[in-house]
Amino acid sequence: MFLGIGTYFLLMEATGLSQYYWLRIFNVLIVIFFLNKTIKSNIAENKSGYLSNLLSASLTGIVGIVLGIVGLALYIQFRGGNEFVPQLSKDFLFGGTPTMGEYCFSLMFEGLASVLMVVFININFWQTKGVFKR
Repeated sequence: MFLGIGTYFLLMEATGLSQYYWLRIFNVLIVIFFLNKTIKSNIAENKSGYLSNLLSASLTGIVGIVLGIVGLALYIQFRGGNEFVPQLSKDFLFGGTPTMGEYCFSLMFEGLASVLMVVFININFWQTKGVFKR
């Protein structure tokens, strides 16, 4: 998941599309894909407990988001630190000029909230398929 999201954003930067903040929402498709893959893998290994799959998918998502934010912080630092932050997404999160720490913290909060929503939706999708033991 970390590599998928990182590659997506680096490709957007390389093609000049990173200025279109609305394209950034498509990273949720990468998150959905990898969290669904985690659950499918667990089901294939006969790990069919609702709670164990919920925790496994949550941990996968949390680790992916944390690594993604660490990668973003390193990228921002490499590109010039706080001076580079305003170039990332002027209209996406802030009206002012956030520091690198504020920017990364907000994305961490947003990313964790998104991951937990995707996990909950995904886990309940699989539950309606009847694959989890009760």
